[in-house]
Amino acid sequence: MATEWLQELPKESIIHKAYAFALEAHKDEERMNGDPYVSHCLEVGKTCFEWRLGDASVAAALLHDVVEDTGFTIQDIKKNFGDEVAFLVEGLTKLEHFQYPSDPDVENLRKFIISFCEDLRILIIKLADRLHNMQTLEHLPKERQQRFAWETMEIYAPLAYRLGMQRLSGELDDLAFPYVHPEEYKWLLKETKNDYTERQEYAKKVVPIITKELEKNGIHPVNVDSRAKRYFSLYRKLLRYDMDFSKIYDLVALRIVTKTVTECYAALGVVHQLWQPFPNRFKDYIARPKANGYRSLHTTVFCVDNRILEVQIRTEEMHEENELGIAAHWAYEEVKNSKKRKAKWKGVEDKKELAWVSQLQNWQKNFTGEPEFLEDLKTNFFKDRVFVLTPENDIIDLTVGATPIDFAYRIHSDVGDQCVGAKVNGRIVPLEYELHSGDVVEIITQRGKKPSESWLSIVKTVGAKKHIRNALNAGRKMLRRKTGPTAVEFKIMSADRPGYLKDVTSIFANSKINILSLSSQIDHRMKFSTITIHCGILPQQKIEKLLLKFKKIAGTREVSHRFVQ
Repeated sequence: MATEWLQELPKESIIHKAYAFALEAHKDEERMNGDPYVSHCLEVGKTCFEWRLGDASVAAALLHDVVEDTGFTIQDIKKNFGDEVAFLVEGLTKLEHFQYPSDPDVENLRKFIISFCEDLRILIIKLADRLHNMQTLEHLPKERQQRFAWETMEIYAPLAYRLGMQRLSGELDDLAFPYVHPEEYKWLLKETKNDYTERQEYAKKVVPIITKELEKNGIHPVNVDSRAKRYFSLYRKLLRYDMDFSKIYDLVALRIVTKTVTECYAALGVVHQLWQPFPNRFKDYIARPKANGYRSLHTTVFCVDNRILEVQIRTEEMHEENELGIAAHWAYEEVKNSKKRKAKWKGVEDKKELAWVSQLQNWQKNFTGEPEFLEDLKTNFFKDRVFVLTPENDIIDLTVGATPIDFAYRIHSDVGDQCVGAKVNGRIVPLEYELHSGDVVEIITQRGKKPSESWLSIVKTVGAKKHIRNALNAGRKMLRRKTGPTAVEFKIMSADRPGYLKDVTSIFANSKINILSLSSQIDHRMKFSTITIHCGILPQQKIEKLLLKFKKIAGTREVSHRFVQ
């Protein structure tokens, strides 16, 4: 087992303690390939260490399967390692329990995983766990291989990309590619075998040429090298270009890493002086970073022997961010008081906004201010949403504060209307219970049940309120049809004259009939008025006597009546 990385750490560190605990907890377990199970924990911990996460994160990585696979509980972790490590391990254990739906809304599933991880360190450790699982996938049964690979390509690789972890995202995609698209993978290997080798050799010849030219212009690059395009990334690009390799200019790209942004643009000028740029192929991701925070200059040139070559130019800091994404910023926070390593992060603490905010801008709404980094890293960019589960593991996206009634109406209006109770995580809860991300919700219904008007003050979603109002209105109409009319409406048109209204109301008073409502409207010429009066239901004989009395009032032109509800 590779434990060399542990030797860099003090023996009394929490990481050594976590390793010893994991070694004991998993002592009787083996992986499918016959290796001791703790070797997997070591690899996950090593990856988090290389990503420069803090001691608590690395310790949690070593312990991430202890509660899931052994007899130890989260209380044991808390007792031995404290609240922070226990919190991270508990989050990883919850995520492990979640079973992915067979036919999910993938985008909603990604959002659910992010919101479910109350602290992004949980997700970063999970990504390290997934990376090692994918690296050893050949030892699993075929069905599990395909399921793991699908989850990786559809969920974890895109999440890594959105977190700015470019290298990890590409590696996860490449590891999943042979299992998700086996035939396409074999074809691509065959087609690119010679091309890759030949283009790599070509790029190696170009490196000293551009290095010499940069030095001549006073630019001292940190590094100049070449990188090959990843297989799955190449396959996706080929799909866009009708599988035509001649249209792929970055099969192998030259990468120049400088010390400053100023040097990036100066290096670009040198490249364009040395080789003619290809029309419409320059992209400035420094001035306008990608949505996930990626920053670099990209240009394509007619290089040596008039061959087309893509060149990428970035600073050392950008390169680190492009490789590690949000993990790089977390690492900075962990080491910002270390004089030895702080120099590499010069300037990061002066930024008005940390780059990870822009990396998540597609999912975040109205981020403002500059609170402490550790608080920012919590997943508060989903503070307005909760993601809950049906018993069948389908994910339902709701407004924060939503209740089981909101959930019921999201399933179907009939389920909402007939809701009489709810279970959350297997326990009966009141209908006004506030749901939280990760809750499993089951609705109890009763056939023929109708919603209560009091629900309008409980529910939070617009859809639920609309359905409740519609059901209540339908119920009132049905009741009116069953009970018949509840009032008589009289309409009296007359010449507009002083005292006419008093004459009309006197007839009701003398007949001892209570007026429920009365309104009067004068026409635009100020010549006629229309009086509308409602009273309770009257016998037909009494109505006819009233009509006759109205007609006898001086000025009356027309009278009518009808039954209303």
